[in-house]
Amino acid sequence: MKRHVRPGLTLRKIGAAEDGALRALFYETVHIVCAADYTAEELDAWAPRDYDCAAWGRTLRARCTLAAEAAGVLAGFGNIGPDGYLDLLYVGRAFQGRGVGTALCDALEGLYDVPRVTVCASRTARPFFAGRGYRLVRAQQVERRGVTLENFVMEKEL
Repeated sequence: MKRHVRPGLTLRKIGAAEDGALRALFYETVHIVCAADYTAEELDAWAPRDYDCAAWGRTLRARCTLAAEAAGVLAGFGNIGPDGYLDLLYVGRAFQGRGVGTALCDALEGLYDVPRVTVCASRTARPFFAGRGYRLVRAQQVERRGVTLENFVMEKEL
């Protein structure tokens, strides 16, 4: 699957050789884009510099993961499972506010015939999802590497 969603932006399924590039984008997005909403300790727990490569690969392949490319550069990625759980959605800092997250979400939400999509949104991502019609189900505390982080269970009826 390779789909041009607008001039200069293409969505496609990821390849196994991209795990490192996707991880780098994830790390940068968490530590830079989310820095205003979480402490340094929380960011390090969420996206540590050292990570388990095999576990990261399993996370990417446990659901359908799409990558967004802008002029041939990795701009973002996201994934969703057949149960409608949108697990990952990250857009690189250079591509924030340029429709990459919207294009990824549009494609991911349409992949499976499910009545609703559920996401655990960060403080940073919560306004994005609310703007797309996701409603807040509850705030929750999750533990990552011994550190408690706040995120928000949100869902959208399709």
